[in-house]
Amino acid sequence: MTSHRTSRSAATLGVLALCTAALLTGCGSGDTVKGTPVSGLFDPFEVGGLPVTDGPSDVRDGAPPPAGEVRDTDGGKVDQLMLLTTNDVADFWQQNYGSLPGAFRPVQNFLSYDSQNPQSPMVCGAKTYERPNAFYCHRERLIAWDRGLLVPVGVKYFGKTSAAGLMAHEYGHAVQRMAGLVNPRTPTIVFEQQADCFAGAYMRWVAEDGSPRFTLSTGDGLNKILAAVIASRDPVLTPADAEMIEEGHGTALDRVTAAQIGFVSGVSACAAIDLDEIYQRRGDIPMVLQVDEETGSVNSGQLPIGEESIASLVETLGFIYKPEQPPALSFDTGAECPDATSAAPVTYCPATNTITADLPALEEMGRAANEDDGMMLQGDNTALSAVTSRYMIALQHQRGLALDSATAAMRTACLTGAADREMVEPISLPSGGNFQLTAGDVDESVSGLLTNGIGASDVNGNAVPAGFTRILAYRAGLQTNADRCFDQFADE
Repeated sequence: MTSHRTSRSAATLGVLALCTAALLTGCGSGDTVKGTPVSGLFDPFEVGGLPVTDGPSDVRDGAPPPAGEVRDTDGGKVDQLMLLTTNDVADFWQQNYGSLPGAFRPVQNFLSYDSQNPQSPMVCGAKTYERPNAFYCHRERLIAWDRGLLVPVGVKYFGKTSAAGLMAHEYGHAVQRMAGLVNPRTPTIVFEQQADCFAGAYMRWVAEDGSPRFTLSTGDGLNKILAAVIASRDPVLTPADAEMIEEGHGTALDRVTAAQIGFVSGVSACAAIDLDEIYQRRGDIPMVLQVDEETGSVNSGQLPIGEESIASLVETLGFIYKPEQPPALSFDTGAECPDATSAAPVTYCPATNTITADLPALEEMGRAANEDDGMMLQGDNTALSAVTSRYMIALQHQRGLALDSATAAMRTACLTGAADREMVEPISLPSGGNFQLTAGDVDESVSGLLTNGIGASDVNGNAVPAGFTRILAYRAGLQTNADRCFDQFADE
């Protein structure tokens, strides 16, 4: 399981991924799961303790007009929207800064530029032409944004609340300095993870109707915010890029996790993020692509999705979990299943104990996305993790557990994360093959959970409603093992 992406700046990544809204319209091959809500953080019908909601994520009707000034503005709608976001994020911090050291001082210096204009000015010593970005410049206590490309594309595909999320991240960098949480020696990854976390805490405030200016639904609205977070990850690192482990912006899992910490636990938890905390939650997930010992080249190619690779994955899972009755693997999509119905490209039939893979569909799902064309992140493990999830359904069946419930869907996501963790170390198979998780594979799993939901669905392909909660359950598995998943998501 390998992956490769073209290296590019984090700012460009953020722009490219804003063309992915079409991929976020569904949450799985079936409907969403039905069932009775349960208490706690892992309720499948909640998002961090809030109910799953659909509806507008937009500027509120009757929102107060934007107040303040923007340097170099063209006076257009984009800058008016961004000024409104500065007012809103400042209100959030006026209400929520109290747990941090020091005192909150609102940022009052804002600048707009057009990255498509060759005459776009130097800002804080940096060029802005062809640099679609938003950033905080500490020496000038300035927040700047690109009105020409970055913000308009984001608004088009993710709605106006995404602009508020962008501002919340940049404003978070200013708050770090006010509170003395960082200094010039602080690794970049800590700067960025804290800011992602602060943005998550702000989004919680909006979702709870704390904002007088914006709304955010915890279903589709938050899904789109998370898609932008995933897109703004660092490219997969090679050994030559190893310093980016601490000096980059983070993987998709890093960035989503930080946003979820803020959304669930608030500002104080964000302030506690440091390098040790980041390393602790990363654990042994591979961060850098491996080098082939024989050729000396970086193993950066995608593993082709085909009968051989899928069979190798199923053999690997059997080697790890050793079920008494290993599920059979079939590529015959015409076979009927009397006790499960799913239109997913990979299914499990309890009656026959068979995993059936629709090979052409999985090949398409596992094809590395050309993100330069605005595609959402996907790759070999987007498809292979879907297969893993059906093997996890088979394990549940052997334990006599319910397979068609919300609990089963959450358990499946957790078990899929646990299985990915098991494959971090190379596994030599009896058949002579070798299977191993590589850098970037977990990000592909996370993206699949958000865009198709198969990895957090029950035997009928019915997914947990909110992408946020699917990823939360998968992350729980990454941090533990299968037995803990069975305990945490036990049938009532």
